[in-house]
Amino acid sequence: MSSGNLAHQLPGMNTTLHGPDGQPRCRWCAAAPEFLDYHDTEWGFPVADDRRLFEKLCLESFQSGLSWRTILAKRDNFRAAFHGFDFDHVARFTQQDVERLLGDAGIVRHRGKIEAVINNAQRAQELVQREGSLAAFVWRFDADAAPLAQPQTVSTSAQSLALSKELKAQGWKFVGPTTVYAFMQAMGLVNDHAEGCVMRDQVARARQAFKRPT
Repeated sequence: MSSGNLAHQLPGMNTTLHGPDGQPRCRWCAAAPEFLDYHDTEWGFPVADDRRLFEKLCLESFQSGLSWRTILAKRDNFRAAFHGFDFDHVARFTQQDVERLLGDAGIVRHRGKIEAVINNAQRAQELVQREGSLAAFVWRFDADAAPLAQPQTVSTSAQSLALSKELKAQGWKFVGPTTVYAFMQAMGLVNDHAEGCVMRDQVARARQAFKRPT
């Protein structure tokens, strides 16, 4: 898959195919063996856990210019390198940690992106002090009340533009609107499973039952 929006399809493209169980799924999940489980168990299901939300924002920033398959294959390495994306811990990283991470072949060794994670951990701490939680803040940008494009036809939205702008104003880095939209797709702030995908209704039910953080 290309960088940016994992599921972005061209207009008119058939967006589903049959999985191993004969059920239709988003076409992109057949692009790599590890995508099927990710598609069925994670992508689009709503998340309220601050650490998981922070992790996903960080991983999406690392994906910029790369493929999600590359990042997913290295996800456990990223988790080990960044202490499970505990942003209180990462916020205390020093230049020595940056150099350590630049030598870690298990992750993407990009100085700007590594430094952005540390910066964003510090900004996450500030945000939690103001808002109570990262979840309470990002779920204000839930797409429920807004008109949505057809699934998998866009790589940004009004909500991702607004969230990206707000995060940048707070000093976050590598959080452009395409990166943020991919984050929103994955964390359930928008249900972008293709029409006809067997998981679309499951995600819709999960979103309906989900208690929005306040």
